[in-house]
Amino acid sequence: MPANPNFKEDLEAFVLRMPIVQFLQLSFGTVEHGMVEISIPYRDELSFAPGTLQAGPIGMLMDIAGCCAVGTRLPAGWAFATIDSSVKVLAPATGELFLARGLAVSSGKTVSVGEAKVFAVRDGRETLCATGLVTTRNFKLESS
Repeated sequence: MPANPNFKEDLEAFVLRMPIVQFLQLSFGTVEHGMVEISIPYRDELSFAPGTLQAGPIGMLMDIAGCCAVGTRLPAGWAFATIDSSVKVLAPATGELFLARGLAVSSGKTVSVGEAKVFAVRDGRETLCATGLVTTRNFKLESS
């Protein structure tokens, strides 16, 4: 049983308020205890070359997905912040949509680890373009 029965709503409310998330036009797909799927659309202003997303947005997508997976396991009134991340780009990020699947690897009271894989989606076909790990510092929100 999740520590927070409202983890999905709380997580989405926390993340979707972030200016960078709004800029990336991030949207949530599946959100389960220990796992999330998030995506961003291709946009020219995020590209490396026409049709190919630059590594920075891919790394942010990986980071956010890994953090969100960890966030699904936190108690009510708690949130997370990245303290370390590592992303490995495996293939060009060429697609219409970029999908990240994050998994919680370990969940501690103050430090947790998540992993994520990022896929470029073109014509419904997924190509793995990056993978990585993220470490979070977990903290109690002031308003809780």
